[in-house]
Amino acid sequence: MVAMRGDMTAQAPARQVRVADRVAETLFAHGVRHAFGMPGGEVVTLIDGLQRAGIGFKLSRHETAAAIMAAGVSVLMDQPQVLVTTVGPGLANAVNGIADAVQERVPLIVLSGIVDRETRARYTHQVIDHAALLRPLVKASFEIEPDSAAATVARAVRLATTEPKGPVHLDISPSVAAASAIDTGSMSPAPVLMPQVGVDDPLIRHLVERIGRAERPLIIAGFEAARSHCSADLLALAEGIGAPVVTTYKGKGLLPEDHPLSLGGAGLSPKADRLLLPLIRQADLVLAIGYDPIEMRIGWMDLVDDPANWIEITALPVDHGMHQAGLHIPVAPSALLETLSSQVPHKASWPAQEFAAVRQELRRIFSGADTWGPKAIVETLQAVVDPETIVTVDSGAHRILLSQQWICQKPLTLLQSAGFCTMAAALPLAIGAKIARPVAQVVAVMGDGGLEMGIGELATLRDLGLPVTILLFQDQSLALIALKQASAGLPSLGVSLGQTDFAAVARGFGGFGVTVETTDDLRHELSAARDRETFSLICCRFDASAYDGAF
Repeated sequence: MVAMRGDMTAQAPARQVRVADRVAETLFAHGVRHAFGMPGGEVVTLIDGLQRAGIGFKLSRHETAAAIMAAGVSVLMDQPQVLVTTVGPGLANAVNGIADAVQERVPLIVLSGIVDRETRARYTHQVIDHAALLRPLVKASFEIEPDSAAATVARAVRLATTEPKGPVHLDISPSVAAASAIDTGSMSPAPVLMPQVGVDDPLIRHLVERIGRAERPLIIAGFEAARSHCSADLLALAEGIGAPVVTTYKGKGLLPEDHPLSLGGAGLSPKADRLLLPLIRQADLVLAIGYDPIEMRIGWMDLVDDPANWIEITALPVDHGMHQAGLHIPVAPSALLETLSSQVPHKASWPAQEFAAVRQELRRIFSGADTWGPKAIVETLQAVVDPETIVTVDSGAHRILLSQQWICQKPLTLLQSAGFCTMAAALPLAIGAKIARPVAQVVAVMGDGGLEMGIGELATLRDLGLPVTILLFQDQSLALIALKQASAGLPSLGVSLGQTDFAAVARGFGGFGVTVETTDDLRHELSAARDRETFSLICCRFDASAYDGAF
């Protein structure tokens, strides 16, 4: 039969607009560009809707890793991202990743499939109460219905992105996802204008007066300040009043860490605390800017001797009992710092720059590496990569050491799970970072325990074609726990690992793998990895005893 032409030409049927499409279009309108997870029968229509709307679905090998991949994208793109799980075991697998999102302040939208309503009361296979499971972890949990899908999604995103940012859960059943949409369309977010505190505000006058009286002002800055993009104003304020700056690990780089006023990051190192905590107690004014004590070890509890000396500048609610401030200013750091830094009188502080000796001693105790071992590995990596490189690091002894040694020039270039401190985070964070910043060099620094826990994500690297470099510390031990056992006078139990041939494993997953035991070989392999089109795993072998007394 000959095809008809002209006015008689058959027209393609209009695309059906499904509830899944409305969900996806609303997410896209709110800045979501990536979704991560594992598919299941209950979410196939949803995944199709995401793809149609321009939200790329990335297959992970585990749902917790998928949640952390979304976190890596979110922190660098400053947008909410999506985790997709199927019913029951899919969502249960994601609990660790969702808990990580709570304590890392990630605006994560958790989309989970659920059994259709008409069979839910009778059907028990894989059925659990998703909302009850996640109730302690998420800011809210909703079930998407056909007549309010866009409004529900928009509400979820608003909740997720309101400070403190965090995960919000949405259930959707297969029949609802596939149903014809009857609501009016997707919903776009309202423009957000951040108010600024003006020069005539009494608050500014009060702060200028307080700072003017201080002889030993000090700044502690955290992750919220890093996300607020206020580095320039923080630098201007610190230089103007001569205040040394301590950051959390996730705030590293707010002040370039080779700056004379930078005291580097803090949080988990007893060695650093023995120097920093007495100095902080000497300060007669502490400006805690975007600082969240969730990142700090228990040694930072009751740090404040005189609350009158502490001023908190943060939009986060004070939901901790770590210490008490004399004044809490509930604004985002960026809303205040530009005006404040322009109004404070420039002054000399800290007679004889007493903090300089602390800075020098911190540099000394975390450098001077042996010819090979964890310190030498970090120093070699620092020497090879450029300041734009994004480094992610896993939990363990190597994370504490690297976070103290590493010199950040810019904020948000060292990513880690610092509040929740979950293992196996570095690789999915690196995957998310590389997706968010395709042209950046991304290095995941991991321990052998962490990689073995999440080794399936090497396949995700391969399938996504991401040339990430994995720098592996292989000491055949859960070294941080071993150190804690030793400090408690207990025998070493349950912390030894066998010697996996990680280079061969990397090659088996389609990447490049090599084992090195000298700094010269490490330097060569790090340089070669930059030009490789596939992922590279560089396994650095050393004895776990190298961590003794390191931090």
